[in-house]
Amino acid sequence: MAASRTNRLWIFGIIAMSFFGRSPTATAEEFRVFIGTYSTGDSISKGIYTCLFDSETGKLTDPKLAIELTNPSFLAIHPTLKFLYAVNELSEGPGKGNGGVTAMKINADGTLMKLNDQPSFGGSPCHCNIDATGRTLLIANYSGGNVVAYPIGADGKLGEASSNIHHEDPTRKNAAELKPRAHSVNLSSDNRFAYVADLGLDKIFIYKLDAESSTLSPSNPPSASVTLGGGPRHFAIHPSGNFAYTNNETSLVATAFARNARTGALKAIQDITTIPGGHEGQKSTAECLCHPSGKFLYISNRGPDSITVYSINQITGLLTWVENEPTGGREPRNFFIEPGGKWLLAENQNSDSIHVFAIDQETGALTPTGDSIKVGKPVCIRMVPTQ
Repeated sequence: MAASRTNRLWIFGIIAMSFFGRSPTATAEEFRVFIGTYSTGDSISKGIYTCLFDSETGKLTDPKLAIELTNPSFLAIHPTLKFLYAVNELSEGPGKGNGGVTAMKINADGTLMKLNDQPSFGGSPCHCNIDATGRTLLIANYSGGNVVAYPIGADGKLGEASSNIHHEDPTRKNAAELKPRAHSVNLSSDNRFAYVADLGLDKIFIYKLDAESSTLSPSNPPSASVTLGGGPRHFAIHPSGNFAYTNNETSLVATAFARNARTGALKAIQDITTIPGGHEGQKSTAECLCHPSGKFLYISNRGPDSITVYSINQITGLLTWVENEPTGGREPRNFFIEPGGKWLLAENQNSDSIHVFAIDQETGALTPTGDSIKVGKPVCIRMVPTQ
C-alpha cells in the first residue's frame, strides 16, 4: 500500500508542478489565489487571504480572509491541491512568541480549515516547500539558522519533526557578525535534493532528501559558496535542471550556478548586479524566480522598489540584464509568475498592494496592466486551478 500511495502522490506532484509555474503550456483560465501576510504590528491583515485570478485577462478579484493566523508569511500547497501549509513567522524570545508551521485543508470556497500545527524549532520560520510525493514539508528558520523536515499524513496533518539540521561553517564561526540565517528551501524537480540558501553564512546548503522517511542528510559536496558578504536569500533552479540562481540580499547581486543534475553540486559561474545604475539609500533583494519557459530570471529589489529582468542563455546559463521595472508600491517582497507564464503578480509589503504585470514572451520585459488589489502586508502568493 505504501508504494502505491507514493506512486499516486508522485503523479499528483507532477501534475501540481505544472500548475505552480513549471509548465509554459498550462491551460487553466481561473486560479484560486492564496496570499500569505504579516498580521502583527501595524498591519491591517488578519491572516491568509484568498481571491480569484483570470489568466486570460490578468484580472484579480477582491480578496477575502481565508483563515485568521498570526504572521502566516510563506505558504506551500500540497501536490494533491487539497491542503495548504504556512509558516508562522515569529521570533523566539520573551514577548515574541514561538515560531511554528500550520497545516490547513482547502475548502471549495477558498476558505481554509486548520488541521494541526507543529513548532518550528527555530525563530522566524520564513520559507517552506513540499516535496513532489507530498510526504514531506520542509521549512527554513531565519534566526534559528536551521532547516526542519516534517512528515505529512494522508489526512494532510503534520507529524513531529523528522529532521532538524543547524547550519555551521567551522571556517567562519569565530566572526561575531556571522550567524547562520537559513532563508529559503527549494527542491530539485527529480525530488532528490533540497537546497537551502543561508544568508548569514553566504552558502547554498545541499541536502539529499529521503521522501519515504521525510529526512534530510548532507549531500557531497554539502554546499556551494557565493562571494563573501553577498547574503543569498532565495534560490531558483532552471527548468532544464542544469543551472540555478540566487539573489544576494545584501550585495544586490544575482549569482548564476552551473548545476550537476546527477550529484546536485553547484558551481558559481557569474555575478551580476540587480541595479545597473546603482541606488542610494537602503536597498536589498527579496525574491528570485525563473520564468516557466526557462528564458528569463526575475529578482525583486527593496528600496529601489523594482523587479530586475534578465534573459538566460539556454546553453551557458549566463544572465543578461533586460530591464528594471517599478512594482507600483513600496518594499516588493515575494512575487509570483502564473503557470502559463503570461503574468507576474508583485507584492508590495509596505504599501499593502499586489500589482499585475504582463510578461513579454520574447524579451521577458514587464508592463503594468493597471490592475491591483489591496492586502495588508502581503508576503507570499500561491495559486491552484479552480477546476
